[in-house]
Amino acid sequence: MKKLFALVLALTMLVGLVACSDPAAAQPTEAKQETTAAPAGETEAAAAGEKGVIYGIYKAGDQTWFIDEGDAAKAAAEAAGYSFTYVDAKMSPEEYLKAIDNAIANKAAGIVTCVPDQTMSQTVVDKCKEAGIPLVAADDALEVNGEKLVPWVGINAYKIGEANGEWLANYVKENVTLGPDVGLLLMTMDTVSSCVPRAEGEYDKFTELVPEFDTNLIFRADYDGTTEKGNTQAAAVITAHPEIKTWLVTGANEEGCIGAARALESAGLDANACVVGLGGYMAKDEFKKDGGSCVKASAYFSAESVGAGSIDVLLQLIEGKEPPKETAVDAVVVTPDNYVEVMGKYAE
Repeated sequence: MKKLFALVLALTMLVGLVACSDPAAAQPTEAKQETTAAPAGETEAAAAGEKGVIYGIYKAGDQTWFIDEGDAAKAAAEAAGYSFTYVDAKMSPEEYLKAIDNAIANKAAGIVTCVPDQTMSQTVVDKCKEAGIPLVAADDALEVNGEKLVPWVGINAYKIGEANGEWLANYVKENVTLGPDVGLLLMTMDTVSSCVPRAEGEYDKFTELVPEFDTNLIFRADYDGTTEKGNTQAAAVITAHPEIKTWLVTGANEEGCIGAARALESAGLDANACVVGLGGYMAKDEFKKDGGSCVKASAYFSAESVGAGSIDVLLQLIEGKEPPKETAVDAVVVTPDNYVEVMGKYAE
């Protein structure tokens, strides 16, 4: 019995010695994770290299315009020695602020952004200023009472609107007999400061060049920038005015104009209609359709110019320089006849 007890005691002591010789076994699992896991910011910085990460946070990152703009921004950032993180805010203020906070937590080298709601401008600017992170607004300005708070890169909105208005006016002169059954529909986005001048330019130039057009036959459909909302808002106006048999349409962005085109098709009014988009990135697909489309033209401006331009301005801020407060890109109206030549790879 004594021999058995001695053997058990010896085995117990041996197991204890083995356990104590393994430092990992002597520590709780949570303690091991704390010592091996690096903070998120350090992980991002290490992945980015010495210069760090630039964030591109866009209000509607699933739209073609922002995808193309983000690709151009990414290429420009990487060419300058930074990595680039693309974020889709999904038109959600909550998602957008989470993305801003995440970029700050990860010690971003800089941020280029298009905000989903311009009333958030001061909050976003204050957050980045407190964190010491340079900030550039792309497409939609970060502003209060019309005053830009940070440098902005986007399109020359009023002149682009004028280009659309002029093209549409010339189309009317050549193809349309004016009367009480001809209406002009402006797709507007009145809550977005960069979009308001587009519709103003379209209206001003069209009425200047076609002064005989009855302004009582000019209608507006305000939407949120999406194709779906553009479709429903345009459909409501079309349904409310059955006396209009020939619709002329232009607007604040490509999605709204394409939505209006779909509404005209549903109403059986597309054959005599003329839709002029703004962006070209969806109109190009309309130009390729067998049998044609009621989308006859679009003011094309380069997402690549805006994306690369926003990074160029951001790099100036990072280097301590003072870039211009506004950098604007002009447009060229494209049609089925010239879009391939003008748009290049973006026509594919």
